[in-house]
Amino acid sequence: MSLRVLYFARLRERFGVAEENLDFAGTAAGLVAELQARGGVWAEELAAGRAYRVAVNQEIVALDAVLPDGAEVAIFPPVTGG
Repeated sequence: MSLRVLYFARLRERFGVAEENLDFAGTAAGLVAELQARGGVWAEELAAGRAYRVAVNQEIVALDAVLPDGAEVAIFPPVTGG
């Protein structure tokens, strides 16, 4: 199953990549775990307790959400307004 994964703000800066295509089937939590397994800044930024959100096809989802084939998955830090 193919996903388009987008990274925003500090995550894009820390990972050194804005987007990538991945073959993955499962949940948002499973995808995050696979990314954490890369180690280094990936494990650090996506660790438990770190603030980030996941959106699938431009809708924020819980980590137990199943990712559909061809989905656009965005991972980003929470945004605050003024």
